[in-house]
Amino acid sequence: MTETARMYGGSLYDLAAEEGLDERILGELDGVTALLNGDAEYLHLLSIPSIPKKERCALLDEAFRGQVHLYVLNFMKLLCDNGTLRELPGCAREYRRRHHADHGIMEVCAVTAVPMKPELQEKLRARIESLTGKTVELTSRVEESILGGVRLELPDRQLDGTVAYHLEEIQRILRNTVI
Repeated sequence: MTETARMYGGSLYDLAAEEGLDERILGELDGVTALLNGDAEYLHLLSIPSIPKKERCALLDEAFRGQVHLYVLNFMKLLCDNGTLRELPGCAREYRRRHHADHGIMEVCAVTAVPMKPELQEKLRARIESLTGKTVELTSRVEESILGGVRLELPDRQLDGTVAYHLEEIQRILRNTVI
Protein backbone atom coordinates (compact mmCIF):
# COMPACT_ATOMS: atom_id res chain seq x y z
CA MET A 1 0.00 0.00 0.00
CA THR A 2 1.29 3.43 -0.89
CA GLU A 3 1.71 6.33 1.49
CA THR A 4 -0.97 8.18 -0.49
CA ALA A 5 -3.46 5.36 0.12
CA ARG A 6 -2.59 5.24 3.82
CA MET A 7 -3.01 8.98 4.21
CA TYR A 8 -6.21 9.38 2.19
CA GLY A 9 -7.88 6.19 3.44
CA GLY A 10 -6.97 7.02 7.03
CA SER A 11 -8.29 10.57 6.68
CA LEU A 12 -11.60 9.36 5.27
CA TYR A 13 -11.88 6.91 8.16
CA ASP A 14 -11.19 9.65 10.72
CA LEU A 15 -13.95 11.81 9.21
CA ALA A 16 -16.46 8.96 8.96
CA ALA A 17 -15.75 7.73 12.51
CA GLU A 18 -16.12 11.24 13.90
CA GLU A 19 -19.52 11.50 12.23
CA GLY A 20 -20.60 7.97 13.25
CA LEU A 21 -20.71 6.88 9.62
CA ASP A 22 -17.79 4.44 9.64
CA GLU A 23 -19.92 1.30 9.00
CA ARG A 24 -21.92 2.86 6.18
CA ILE A 25 -18.88 4.37 4.48
CA LEU A 26 -17.00 1.06 4.76
CA GLY A 27 -19.76 -0.76 2.87
CA GLU A 28 -20.10 1.92 0.23
CA LEU A 29 -16.35 2.23 -0.23
CA ASP A 30 -16.08 -1.53 -0.74
CA GLY A 31 -18.94 -1.36 -3.25
CA VAL A 32 -17.53 1.43 -5.39
CA THR A 33 -14.06 -0.11 -5.26
CA ALA A 34 -15.41 -3.44 -6.52
CA LEU A 35 -17.43 -1.65 -9.19
CA LEU A 36 -14.47 0.36 -10.46
CA ASN A 37 -12.16 -2.67 -10.30
CA GLY A 38 -14.68 -4.53 -12.46
CA ASP A 39 -14.77 -1.83 -15.11
CA ALA A 40 -11.22 -1.07 -16.19
CA GLU A 41 -12.39 1.07 -19.12
CA TYR A 42 -14.40 3.40 -16.87
CA LEU A 43 -11.50 3.69 -14.44
CA HIS A 44 -9.17 4.44 -17.35
CA LEU A 45 -11.60 7.09 -18.67
CA LEU A 46 -11.62 8.78 -15.25
CA SER A 47 -7.82 8.82 -15.25
CA ILE A 48 -7.15 10.35 -18.67
CA PRO A 49 -5.38 13.68 -18.05
CA SER A 50 -6.52 15.13 -21.40
CA ILE A 51 -10.14 15.05 -20.20
CA PRO A 52 -10.72 18.10 -18.02
CA LYS A 53 -11.08 17.37 -14.31
CA LYS A 54 -14.53 18.96 -14.25
CA GLU A 55 -15.77 16.51 -16.88
CA ARG A 56 -14.28 13.51 -15.07
CA CYS A 57 -15.87 14.63 -11.78
CA ALA A 58 -19.18 15.15 -13.60
CA LEU A 59 -18.99 11.51 -14.73
CA LEU A 60 -18.57 10.44 -11.11
CA ASP A 61 -21.50 12.67 -10.12
CA GLU A 62 -23.67 11.16 -12.83
CA ALA A 63 -22.81 7.59 -11.84
CA PHE A 64 -22.81 7.83 -8.05
CA ARG A 65 -24.83 10.85 -6.82
CA GLY A 66 -27.71 9.55 -4.72
CA GLN A 67 -26.20 6.06 -4.73
CA VAL A 68 -23.49 6.64 -2.11
CA HIS A 69 -22.97 9.02 0.79
CA LEU A 70 -21.67 12.43 -0.22
CA TYR A 71 -18.41 11.71 1.65
CA VAL A 72 -17.71 8.73 -0.63
CA LEU A 73 -18.60 10.67 -3.77
CA ASN A 74 -16.49 13.67 -2.76
CA PHE A 75 -13.64 11.35 -1.80
CA MET A 76 -13.65 9.80 -5.29
CA LYS A 77 -13.81 13.26 -6.85
CA LEU A 78 -10.85 14.36 -4.73
CA LEU A 79 -8.84 11.36 -5.91
CA CYS A 80 -9.90 12.08 -9.48
CA ASP A 81 -8.88 15.74 -9.15
CA ASN A 82 -5.47 14.72 -7.83
CA GLY A 83 -4.95 12.09 -10.52
CA THR A 84 -4.85 9.35 -7.89
CA LEU A 85 -8.14 7.53 -8.48
CA ARG A 86 -6.18 4.32 -9.06
CA GLU A 87 -5.26 4.51 -5.36
CA LEU A 88 -8.90 3.87 -4.39
CA PRO A 89 -8.40 0.14 -3.63
CA GLY A 90 -5.45 0.95 -1.35
CA CYS A 91 -7.47 3.69 0.34
CA ALA A 92 -10.29 1.21 0.92
CA ARG A 93 -7.82 -1.31 2.43
CA GLU A 94 -6.46 1.33 4.81
CA TYR A 95 -9.96 2.43 5.73
CA ARG A 96 -10.90 -1.22 6.46
CA ARG A 97 -7.70 -1.77 8.47
CA ARG A 98 -8.40 1.27 10.64
CA HIS A 99 -12.07 0.35 11.05
CA HIS A 100 -11.26 -3.22 12.07
CA ALA A 101 -8.55 -2.10 14.50
CA ASP A 102 -10.96 0.31 16.20
CA HIS A 103 -13.75 -2.28 16.38
CA GLY A 104 -11.69 -5.32 17.45
CA ILE A 105 -12.29 -7.18 14.20
CA MET A 106 -9.74 -9.58 12.74
CA GLU A 107 -9.89 -10.95 9.20
CA VAL A 108 -8.80 -14.58 8.92
CA CYS A 109 -8.68 -16.75 5.83
CA ALA A 110 -8.80 -20.53 6.27
CA VAL A 111 -7.07 -22.30 3.38
CA THR A 112 -8.00 -25.96 2.91
CA ALA A 113 -7.65 -28.66 0.25
CA VAL A 114 -11.42 -29.06 -0.05
CA PRO A 115 -14.27 -26.66 0.73
CA MET A 116 -15.07 -26.40 4.45
CA LYS A 117 -18.56 -27.27 5.62
CA PRO A 118 -20.40 -24.28 7.11
CA GLU A 119 -20.64 -25.97 10.54
CA LEU A 120 -16.87 -26.45 10.61
CA GLN A 121 -16.29 -22.84 9.51
CA GLU A 122 -18.51 -21.64 12.34
CA LYS A 123 -16.69 -23.79 14.90
CA LEU A 124 -13.33 -22.54 13.66
CA ARG A 125 -14.49 -18.91 13.75
CA ALA A 126 -15.81 -19.35 17.30
CA ARG A 127 -12.57 -21.00 18.42
CA ILE A 128 -10.40 -18.23 16.97
CA GLU A 129 -12.65 -15.62 18.61
CA SER A 130 -12.30 -17.34 21.98
CA LEU A 131 -8.50 -17.46 21.64
CA THR A 132 -8.07 -13.88 20.43
CA GLY A 133 -10.93 -12.05 22.12
CA LYS A 134 -11.70 -10.38 18.79
CA THR A 135 -14.60 -10.59 16.39
CA VAL A 136 -13.45 -12.75 13.49
CA GLU A 137 -14.45 -12.31 9.86
CA LEU A 138 -13.61 -15.76 8.51
CA THR A 139 -13.33 -16.44 4.82
CA SER A 140 -12.13 -19.62 3.19
CA ARG A 141 -10.20 -20.52 0.09
CA VAL A 142 -9.43 -23.88 -1.52
CA GLU A 143 -5.90 -24.81 -2.58
CA GLU A 144 -5.66 -28.46 -3.55
CA SER A 145 -1.86 -28.36 -3.31
CA ILE A 146 -1.94 -28.32 0.49
CA LEU A 147 -3.25 -31.94 0.44
CA GLY A 148 -5.09 -31.68 3.78
CA GLY A 149 -5.29 -29.79 7.05
CA VAL A 150 -5.73 -26.04 7.32
CA ARG A 151 -3.60 -22.94 7.02
CA LEU A 152 -4.88 -19.84 8.79
CA GLU A 153 -3.84 -16.53 7.26
CA LEU A 154 -4.08 -13.80 9.88
CA PRO A 155 -3.20 -10.13 9.42
CA ASP A 156 0.20 -10.46 11.07
CA ARG A 157 1.12 -14.14 10.68
CA GLN A 158 0.28 -17.49 9.21
CA LEU A 159 -0.49 -20.65 11.17
CA ASP A 160 0.19 -23.66 8.98
CA GLY A 161 -1.22 -27.03 9.95
CA THR A 162 -1.35 -28.42 6.44
CA VAL A 163 -0.10 -31.82 5.33
CA ALA A 164 2.10 -30.14 2.70
CA TYR A 165 3.78 -28.00 5.38
CA HIS A 166 4.45 -30.98 7.66
CA LEU A 167 5.89 -32.99 4.76
CA GLU A 168 8.21 -30.10 3.93
CA GLU A 169 9.32 -29.95 7.58
CA ILE A 170 10.08 -33.68 7.60
CA GLN A 171 12.11 -33.29 4.41
CA ARG A 172 14.04 -30.37 5.91
CA ILE A 173 14.83 -32.36 9.05
CA LEU A 174 15.96 -35.37 7.01
CA ARG A 175 18.22 -33.21 4.84
CA ASN A 176 19.87 -31.73 7.93
CA THR A 177 20.29 -35.05 9.72
CA VAL A 178 23.66 -36.72 9.40
CA ILE A 179 23.45 -40.49 9.30
